[in-house]
Amino acid sequence: MCGIVGYVGSRPAQEIILGGLRKLEYRGYDSAGMSLLADGEIHSVRAVGNLDRLEAALAGQPAAATAALARPATIGIGHTRWATHGCVSERNAHPLVDGASRIHVVVNGIVGNYMTLKDRMVAEGTTFATETDAEVIAHLIASNYRDDLARAVIDTLAQLDGYFAFVAMALDEPDVLVGARRECPLVVGRGEGESFIASAVPAFLSHTNRVQYVENGEVVILGADRVEICDAHGVPRERTITTLDWDEETAEKGGYETFMRKEIDEQAQALAETIADRTARGDGVDLADPGAFDEDILRGVERVAFVSCGTSYHAGMLGRYAVEEWARIRTEVDVASEYRYRDPILGPGDLVVGISQSGETADTLAAMRLARERGARVLALTNTMGSQATHDSDAVLYTRAGLEVGVAATKTFVCQLGAVYLLALRLAELRGTLPGARIAELVAELRRLPTLLDELLDRVTPAVQAVAESCWDADFFLYIGRQAGLPIALEGALKLKEIAYISTDAYASGEMKHGPIAMLDARTPVVCVATSSPVLGRILDNVETVRARGAKVLAITSDGDEEVARHVEWTISVPATDPMFAPLLAVIPLQLLAYTIARRRGLNVDQPRNLAKTVTVE
Repeated sequence: MCGIVGYVGSRPAQEIILGGLRKLEYRGYDSAGMSLLADGEIHSVRAVGNLDRLEAALAGQPAAATAALARPATIGIGHTRWATHGCVSERNAHPLVDGASRIHVVVNGIVGNYMTLKDRMVAEGTTFATETDAEVIAHLIASNYRDDLARAVIDTLAQLDGYFAFVAMALDEPDVLVGARRECPLVVGRGEGESFIASAVPAFLSHTNRVQYVENGEVVILGADRVEICDAHGVPRERTITTLDWDEETAEKGGYETFMRKEIDEQAQALAETIADRTARGDGVDLADPGAFDEDILRGVERVAFVSCGTSYHAGMLGRYAVEEWARIRTEVDVASEYRYRDPILGPGDLVVGISQSGETADTLAAMRLARERGARVLALTNTMGSQATHDSDAVLYTRAGLEVGVAATKTFVCQLGAVYLLALRLAELRGTLPGARIAELVAELRRLPTLLDELLDRVTPAVQAVAESCWDADFFLYIGRQAGLPIALEGALKLKEIAYISTDAYASGEMKHGPIAMLDARTPVVCVATSSPVLGRILDNVETVRARGAKVLAITSDGDEEVARHVEWTISVPATDPMFAPLLAVIPLQLLAYTIARRRGLNVDQPRNLAKTVTVE
């Protein structure tokens, strides 16, 4: 995810901002930039690549360009960009500016209604210089500006939809920065005669450990000796200063005990960034990212095949259910490591979707190359720009999870599910297999998922902890599910294997009598995905079979379903939604269950034994 750093004070801003951006490198980025205000001018520098390139660009500026900085700037903003809208280029790097270059902004997140805003502004004569969604913020602030940057930001915030945080600087107010946030994080650092603002505490921890947190929907005004926080209407809010007792590693984790727990909590934001702009029109889905996704490859598709490994394979399984149900296209899902060895039959009417969070998974890349050699069109679904998968495909659908440090996938998996839902809905729209009203209904429900996920994360932890305390020392777990719940049962079992080192098995619950039932006794916890679905009755029949063998059952249910609780020992409910979307919510308590049990056993969940984040050899 993008990183934001801002400074206002009495010291030279350039090195402070550059140092802050380096502390945010763990978030991942593909370009960077900085704007500094001094002597009545704003000087801006951007570079593609790592921060060494930005530093070189700053050092290599011609003397004429740096004349305004003869007295070092003491106010500025900086940014590391993880591209979502528009290709990786210097032109698309932040800071972004209005047409007169009097307003500079750095943005993290997605502006959901940017197309509507952009179309209106273009009609009014505004010229856009980038492919980004975030540029609309700079132009809106400029159009609202009346010698009061804070007021212009408040008025702009009221016009924006989406998940984002931004910081703005105005040429005419050389001693103030103004920030705003909606869902994406923003935190203020308080020094002596200086103030900092950033996406995360590590950016300024070496300068101050005194912080103020900007809450959702708030605006913050920073001067060297003042910080004012107000709500979205400009009404002041009091905010205490918190003194943190953090080292730098703890700061990178945002105060969490592990990266994995932090990344679990980031899933709502990551999902929102993956789907927000692509569902912006409300009555359908748009996937055509500039330079990445060519929707022409979807027209005329006769068969879809998902190829992937591990967690990504489970995303492909759910993709098969969604594509078949919504788009009515014959769909397969294959473990990529086996795909090329079964001599698959492929041709021009086939779309092969290679899913890999890193874009470097050796087996998935090999499957994608084979598909192209045999005449199929290949779509890469990945989280990593510039990865090999983006070169071995005809089109790319990016997830936007940001950097994931924990080896066990959490937020990248949820974003993969969001992406396969988008793909399935777009195929249905192009093929006319769903009525327009049904597509609009599904799009609306998909757009609700980040909010539902956020709500779920807030409430589910105590229930998970209670279950984990009852069975953390078990030697074997069985996971079961049916239809769209099966991939989530498989994913839950994999998580427990990966980080808690507990033997698990996962089966379609209808297969219980074909072998797995032999493993059950009173010591066996059984985890069942039992959210609302057309097959819930069959699942409950399978649960009764399990309980007859003495096993205790944890069911993941939908809110309002009281029947399931009569059949099991424990229930953890997730918000009610469409049966096809319920699995995305159901995976959250299973991630937390694996995490809590692993921590109870004293294990390192971020770096489980024998595992690597990216499998680059066969």
